[in-house]
Order: sequence, then C-alpha cells, then structure tokens
Amino acid sequence: MATGAAPTAMRDDGALLVQGIGRLEPGSGPLLVVVGAFDGLHRGHLYLLERLRHAAARLGARPAVLTFDHHPDEIIRGAAPPVLCDPDERLVRFARAGVAVTIVEHFDAALRATPYTTFVERIRARVDLAGFLMTPDAAFGHERRGTPEALASLGREDGFTVVVVPPFVVDGRQVRSTEIRAEIAAGDLRDAAHLLGRRVAVAGAVAERGAAELRVAFPLPAALPPPGRYAVRVEPAWAPGSVESDAAVGGHATVGGPGDALAVRSRGRLPASRRVRVSFAAPDRG
Repeated sequence: MATGAAPTAMRDDGALLVQGIGRLEPGSGPLLVVVGAFDGLHRGHLYLLERLRHAAARLGARPAVLTFDHHPDEIIRGAAPPVLCDPDERLVRFARAGVAVTIVEHFDAALRATPYTTFVERIRARVDLAGFLMTPDAAFGHERRGTPEALASLGREDGFTVVVVPPFVVDGRQVRSTEIRAEIAAGDLRDAAHLLGRRVAVAGAVAERGAAELRVAFPLPAALPPPGRYAVRVEPAWAPGSVESDAAVGGHATVGGPGDALAVRSRGRLPASRRVRVSFAAPDRG
C-alpha cells in the first residue's frame, strides 16, 4: 500500500494511521483489533467494522484494524488478485466506518511464518490490548492456527477478550471478495455493486491526458469488467487527508482487455489530478 504517510500520523478526520505494529504507541490503546486484508471493503467488511465499533464501545476500547500493505496472496500464491478497492481509498473508508486506529503491517514470508502467539505478543508489547473481534472461520498467524478458540484460550491467560460475531450473509450467501471479482469479470456490475454496497470503481494513474479524454493505467491489477463501453463517473482518487471533491464528471470508458489502460471520455472538464477514480454504471448500449 503506497500511502506516502508518515510512520504514525493523526489524520484530519481524527483517525490514527500507523505503519506497522512496531510504530504503535502506548497512548493509542486500549485497542479492540480485527485482523484482515479487507481488500474489497464490501458489505461484509463494513458489517465487521460496525460490530467492531459497538464491541469496542462496550469494552471501553478503541476500534482498530490491522491490515496489510499488499494482498497476502502475493506471498502465499505468488500473485495478488485484482484490486477491488484502491489501497488509499481503503484507508479513507476505514476512517468513515469509525475505525480509530488503522495499522498497516508489511506482509512478507517472515510474517506469514510468524506464530499467532508471537503476533499477539508484538501488539501487547506496544499497547494495551483489549482483545480481538473475529468471525467463527477467521484465523491468522502461521498455518492459520490463530483461531477464535486458540485466541480465547490465550486471552484467558493474558487478560484480553475475543469477541466472535456471526458472518454477514446477503441473499443466503456470505459476501466474499472472490465472488465480487467473478461478478465484475462476468460483467454483472449490478450484482457486484449489491455485494460491495457501492458502485464498482477503480483508481489509477493518468497516463495520457487531453481536453476531455484520459487514459488511466493501473500499477496493480484492477478488477475491470469485460471489454466494452461503459457509462462512468470520474473524480479525483481518494486519499487520506484529502479534501472532499465535487469535481466528478460523467462520461464513458472503454475497457480493452485485462491489464489494458482504461480510455475515458467525459462530457465535461476532467479532474486535473494525477490519479483518478472511475466508477462504472451499466454497459453503454449507445
């Protein structure tokens, strides 16, 4: 996650952004922590953050997310899946969901091999730990041995709690990023938006610029719909600490194929920013 942020920074929205567990400061606790990639910030993730916020209030703790600077699959499987939510936008959405402290940990082979007990102790050595919020199937640490049951047993010894909440279900199924990517790849933007809780959107760098045209390139694989022409809205990409913008303009975008730049043509003046966010509507039958 290329945020360009300081190791520890209090943002304008009051949320604390910490670059790694080792940068945590004692005064930022006590923390109730949920651990995860949160790669889509979809409705299931937002449900978890809502439960985190309420549970933290009951425990007199601050709601905290421990996430990673890139998708764990890049190390585990050798390749990261297409991005559903721009990394900087993800930080903005965490703050809007009431997360008080976001810890962005570097994920590498060493972290993958770290036992959950060591992982927990690193947090406890830096800050007062109120506990963890988890779903029944959640786990972290080497070989995913940090299950709710294992964490609860450790918590009884070390004085923290584990709050277990049921998974979030929509239309009889759990909301998963993998399914949302499949819906987007199949061109079902309506169903993908239903699971995301927002329109499908991508953020990228402006590679070429004209008066009413842009070509948007993606340093990371983006979850794009099939080749075709789509109605879109274009705005400056979201970033922590940035000011809300009403500079969104309508237009259409042409998707060429996987890995291609996105060609955008607008009906008004396009944002002058170096990075833009493009949100999709339905395919443009015109």
